[in-house]
Amino acid sequence: MARVTAAEAVAGVAPAGALVEVEDLKVHFPVFGGLLGRRRGTIRAVDGVSLRIRGGETLGLVGESGSGKTTLGMAIMRLVEATAGEVRFDGQRTSQLNGAALRRVRRRMQIVLQDPYSSLDPHLRVAAIIGEALDIHRLATGAARSGRIAELLRLVGLDSRYADRYPHAFSGGQRQRIGIARALAVQPEFIVCDEPISALDVSIQAQILNLLLRLRQELGLTYLFIAHDLSVVRHISDRVGVMYLGKLVELGPSAAIYARSGHPYTRALLSAVPVAHPRIERKRRRVILKGDIPSPADPPSGCRFHTRCWLYERLGSPGRCRDDEPPLHVIGDDHLAACHFADEALASDVGVVENGGSAERSSRPGGATPNIPATKAATISDRSGE
Repeated sequence: MARVTAAEAVAGVAPAGALVEVEDLKVHFPVFGGLLGRRRGTIRAVDGVSLRIRGGETLGLVGESGSGKTTLGMAIMRLVEATAGEVRFDGQRTSQLNGAALRRVRRRMQIVLQDPYSSLDPHLRVAAIIGEALDIHRLATGAARSGRIAELLRLVGLDSRYADRYPHAFSGGQRQRIGIARALAVQPEFIVCDEPISALDVSIQAQILNLLLRLRQELGLTYLFIAHDLSVVRHISDRVGVMYLGKLVELGPSAAIYARSGHPYTRALLSAVPVAHPRIERKRRRVILKGDIPSPADPPSGCRFHTRCWLYERLGSPGRCRDDEPPLHVIGDDHLAACHFADEALASDVGVVENGGSAERSSRPGGATPNIPATKAATISDRSGE
């Protein structure tokens, strides 16, 4: 049996099964200001993330805007340069690749962008948009090129005659299908899906999700699926990672994240997801996080979530949360969380509750830390009182 290092244990994936490996990745952006344009600070967009993505799986990545999800995806693709750390794709360190070697690896990694309106060049026909990748990598010419474009359009559920149209002739869902076809043109193994359905109508979102699931099964693809909506991530992901302010705060199997999340931030996110059952929705309560996510230019000391954490307030504001940054540690089978008081979070029924074998969102804070009085800073209310 292959030996698993401490870093690999923290990431929750044995090295033999990893297609993408991210090791202590940091992406910092300088901030300049003043009349002389001097450097005034640093935006820590991604600040020390380690994870593995197994070949053939979908890793969902969730978190609020400003948590660093998209920057992490871009850094994995090397569309932005990392400040520190490294990314390995199929064992190769992508930071050391240039020229033809980098082009060969990039053919195996593609991205589907969030906005289907701005991600397609309005001056090009669909055939040129999809065929551009075929031309760059010299994969097909002439009749073979036209046939490949028609095949890709049919693969994503579009008529091959659409190849001669411009992007303005399509709806948002159709444009996103074209974007997916463009990503598939070079036969990649790994695709970063950067919130691919957030700009679409709800009625279209399910169609695009089902398309991605079908393509993954038929083509053996591996996804990093970035999203805000936890219900969407649950539908498509094998494992889920939760990011907050540039850090990975929880990582584990999808079922474990939704049934036994060990980080207060994850539970707060889950409590905000609507429940389809009217009776449960009327009775349940929500954890309302106070304020916005802090600035990545000046993150809080210790646990970065403690300034908004409901569990921190209920435990009497322990100094450990303010002073010591919690590392990711094992709380279950292939399940990790970065919280000093993960056991207390696991004992809580805030965020999720098991109900007859199915996970329902809940938010009854009294069960979280019994016999500890709530403070004014922890805002937890009935939905009817919002």
